[in-house]
Parts: sequence; structure tokens; C-alpha cells
Amino acid sequence: MLKRTVLTAALALAACAAMPALAQDKPPLKIVVGFPPGGSADLLARLMAEGLKNDFSSVIVENRPGAGGRIALGQVKRAPADGQTVIILPSGPMVLFPHVYKKLDYDAVTDFTPISLLAHFQFSVVAGAGVPVKNVKDMIARAKAEPGRSTYGTPGQGTLPHFMGVLFGQRAGAELTHVPFQGGGPANTALLGGHIDYKFDVVTETAELHRAGKVRIIGVTGAQRDPQVPDVPTLKEQGLDMVATAWFAMYGPAGLKPEVRDLLSAAVARAVRTPALRTKLIEQGYDPVGSTPADLAAAQAADLKRWEGPIKATGVQLD
Repeated sequence: MLKRTVLTAALALAACAAMPALAQDKPPLKIVVGFPPGGSADLLARLMAEGLKNDFSSVIVENRPGAGGRIALGQVKRAPADGQTVIILPSGPMVLFPHVYKKLDYDAVTDFTPISLLAHFQFSVVAGAGVPVKNVKDMIARAKAEPGRSTYGTPGQGTLPHFMGVLFGQRAGAELTHVPFQGGGPANTALLGGHIDYKFDVVTETAELHRAGKVRIIGVTGAQRDPQVPDVPTLKEQGLDMVATAWFAMYGPAGLKPEVRDLLSAAVARAVRTPALRTKLIEQGYDPVGSTPADLAAAQAADLKRWEGPIKATGVQLD
């Protein structure tokens, strides 16, 4: 009996020693965000940080804005593959940029380890208060009457909102002029000041301004209305054949051990299933997911293929 007890204890100790350090020691986790504080990516990262705090000794969010998220991606690409540095970002840098930029200092597929889809989200079409349109039908009619004179702002050239505007114009048969800004905040300022007619961006960026009557969200791009602005119909409801959404996800550097990757993915899934976090995400207009690494890799591959044709059709190529 004593021998069996000693052997059982020895086996248990050996099993503990073999467990990944991530599960055993609760190391710190750094979430890198490639956009300024206060934006949708930053907000989501901070909600996730709160949801993950019980799985790590500490969780911090580090903002590394610039170049549409490419600076942050470079930092994570160079980080040790130990599961302690990850990035949360929208899908654009992983599915659009490979088609948009002539040269990227990262490979969206081979330089990173997919961890989890966090949430799907949709975009809004926002009109300035002084623009004489009440709905998407009015917007299209105005754009067709004066081709090229309707301007729309976005957080930057080559971003998801940029190509949402391109897709909108293609589906509507209307010519819109893109005006890129360095982030959603400056685009909002231009819209409020009457310097641009419209803005394409995630709903979160302008929902408060819409509720205050300072701008008008005239349509959303998802299959269903956004809970942040339930009074706003979808583009499909308004007769435009366009449904387009995107996603936020978590990636680590290439070379993460499968057991470390899977522990991170499981931690995300647990956090997203928590009623408090799930409610907060839905209130912000996100459709929570919490997927496996394989699901994220499949979503990325599908969207890389999906966006290739529309982007090439625009002829947009950035240095």
C-alpha cells in the first residue's frame, strides 16, 4: 500500500511538472492593440483583459497605434513565442492588407499563431447633420445626381471601412470619393465640422453622436440591426443588396506550442461565455464568439479569398 501511495504521488508530481507553464504558474499576459485608446479595438481589448484576469497573474493592454495596426503586428511578430504577448485586432490587417499593400513587413498567415475569434461586428453609414439625406435611398440618389461629389471619411486608406465604402458604391452603382483620416476620431471631427458628407466605420465610433443628434447613422451593414442603434435599418432592409461584417480576433507570434495556444484559446472561450462579459460585448454591438484556433484560421483563409477580387477591382495599391 505504501509503495502504491508513493508511486501515485510520484506520477502526480511528474504530471504537474509536465504541464505547460501557462496553466501552472499563471504568468502575466500583455495584449497589444494597434490603435489609440478609446477606439473600438481598445475597448474590446480592455473588456477581454477584464474577462481574462483570473487566468493570469496580470493582464495589461498596451496601445501601439500607427500604420493601421501594422506597428503593433510587428511588435507581436518579434515577441517570444511563450504565450505572454498577444494581439487583439480587427480582421482588416490579416485579410485586406495582404491584397492592398505592395510590401508588408509581415506575412499574415505564417508570422502569427491564430488563437481565437472574439466577436463579429458590423459597420455603419453615417451622414453629417447638415447633409440633406434621411436614408440610404436618399444618399444613393444624391450621389448619382452629382457623381464623385459625395465624400466619405474612414479611419484610413486600405482599412475595412475604406473597402466597405468601395463595396457600397459598387452595389449602389454610385460614385463616392474616399477621404482617409488617421483614425476614427479625426474622421468624426471632420464629419461634425461639415468637411465630409459621410463616414463609414464601426457602429461604436458614432453611436453616441447619433443618439445625441449630432450625426445620423442611416444604415448598418449586417444581416440584422445593431443593438446600439436599434432604430437604424440595415442596408438590406433599405433595398441595397449588401451584407458585410468583419471580426476581431486574438493572435500570438508564430511558433506558439499547441498546448499554450490551446490554453489561451480556452481561456478566451471561458471569458466570452461569462454572462457579464457577454452582455457588455453585445451592448457594444459585438456578436461574441470565442472560437478554436482552427476556426479562426478558417475564417481568415475564407476572408482572404473573399476580399481579393473586390480589392483588385478597385486598383488600390499602397506602398
